[in-house]
This record gives sequence, structure tokens and C-alpha cells, in this order.
Amino acid sequence: MVIIKSMSNPELTLISVILADDHAVVRAGIRQFLEHSKKIQIIGEASDGEEVLSKLKFLQPDVVVLDIQMPKMNGIAVAEWIKKNHPHIGVLILTAYDDDPYIQAVLDAGANGYVLKTSEPLEIVKAVLDVAEGKAVMDAVLTRRMMNQYAHPKPTMTTEPLTEREIEVLRLAGKGFTNKAIAIHLRISDRTVQNHLAHIFDKLQAASRTEAVMRAVSQGILSSDLAG
Repeated sequence: MVIIKSMSNPELTLISVILADDHAVVRAGIRQFLEHSKKIQIIGEASDGEEVLSKLKFLQPDVVVLDIQMPKMNGIAVAEWIKKNHPHIGVLILTAYDDDPYIQAVLDAGANGYVLKTSEPLEIVKAVLDVAEGKAVMDAVLTRRMMNQYAHPKPTMTTEPLTEREIEVLRLAGKGFTNKAIAIHLRISDRTVQNHLAHIFDKLQAASRTEAVMRAVSQGILSSDLAG
């Protein structure tokens, strides 16, 4: 842990944070209100997942704040790596994504908190402080939604498992391949790719490629490095 003393109050130990988001403007805004709290010090920034891991080689923050969608290595994969290799470091996911599959994948990765970027700055500050204290944090909007889902559960639906070919198609879709590129790579027709995706969406009860990939990750069908 990096111990940082406040210049204005030497008795106060600041919470050290690495902030990761692929948008510099977003990082600057988050940094401003986190440090404005006078309880938090940003000791490092990163624009992609691999840079986070590089920073951790010589920095030992109390908390790492991660976006989900980042180049090279997404926030879910980074969170999973941190909790396996540095379990004492708190991980807070700060993202715009509120889809259930993302939430499940983040929780499965072992992250300590999940907060939306639409939250009030004071709520995000509190989330960082709570995670630093070892508390579990969930955005209030998501908590209410999950409680409502628990109170009114959807009927359980049995679905067929994905075929090996469907998993191949979904893996390529998760890597950003277009239908045409998938068809060329697998030496099948565009129409066959469309049919495979339709079957995948139906089996995973997903409405988009992103949701299908996230559901597959949360179910262990695909690796978490395809989640962003």
C-alpha cells in the first residue's frame, strides 16, 4: 500500500488510487472530483488494461478504478487478474454499462464494486472510500433493479447449449469481426453466419452481439478477455 500524507493535514492518510479509462477527458473529470474530496490521491492513470498491469508493477494502490470497455485488455479481465494476484487491492468498476450480463461478469471477476458514471460525484467518491475499507459497493439504481427482479423473477427457460460452430462464430463476433469477415474466416456464407447468430441470440436470450458475448462470458462459454 502506498501511504500518502495530506499536505494540509499530515494526520490524514489519503486513499491511493489508479484510475483507468480510455478517454482522457473522462479521466480528467473523474480525477478532479475524486481529489477534490481531500481524502483521495490519484497516483497513476491508464488508458488501457495492459497499462494498468504495468503500473501495478511499481505502484500498490489501495483501489483501482476501472472502466469496462478499454483497449488491449478490458476492465473485467483486469479486475479478475488483480483479484487473483493482488487480492488486497480494491477494485471498483466505474462504467456507463448497466446490462445484467456485464454486472454478472464483473461480480464473477471478484470486483468489489460496480458504479455507474451517471452517479453523483459524491456517490462515486463514497464508493471509492468504501471499497478501500473492504466494503462491497453496488450502484443504487442497479440495486433497486436487482431487488425488483428478485421480487418478480422471470420464468426459468431451458435453452440448448451452443454448438462448437456457434461458439466459433460468437468468439469472432466478440473480437469485432463483421458478418462478412466471419464468413470468410470460417469459409461459410454470410447467410449461414446470420443464421448462426440468430440461433445464438435465441439460445442466450440476447438482443445484440454485445449482450450475447457478455452472457457467454458470464456462463463460462467464452473467456472474459472477449468482454470488451
